[in-house]
Amino acid sequence: MKVKEIMTPDPVACSSRDNLATAAMRMWNRDCGVLPVVDHGRVQGVVTDRDICMALFLKGGRPSEITVAEVIHGKVHSCSPEDDVSGALALMRENGVRRLPVIEDGALRGMLSINDVVLTAGEAAAGDPQRPAYPELLATLQALCAHRPMATATA
Repeated sequence: MKVKEIMTPDPVACSSRDNLATAAMRMWNRDCGVLPVVDHGRVQGVVTDRDICMALFLKGGRPSEITVAEVIHGKVHSCSPEDDVSGALALMRENGVRRLPVIEDGALRGMLSINDVVLTAGEAAAGDPQRPAYPELLATLQALCAHRPMATATA
């Protein structure tokens, strides 16, 4: 099965110039825990509800005073609409991420979350022959749920 068949199309996004209050409100309104960060039509990263909470705690500022650019970090792990879902699961497992921006020709086309895959696998378990069961799903969930070594925070 292809990513485009189960991804969330046209996800809400934010820009790196947006503040955390704006990002949090978009998450609240769309009932999601992640926003792709898009500047000039290109995905620059993602910001999660956890990123926002940790930034507010560690920086001690107001959400309206901290920009998304101050919170996002690292490489963007993404997939294509034409990628096989099994490959996307492998990417999630290898990089410890639960969601992938779906990018085509450099532009954001959707988001694929572990939830999308679990729900699809659930349909397979319920007897829908059009939905694969994804035997690698359990390994991906185990990798994502594994406890990571404790890190110390610095202010």
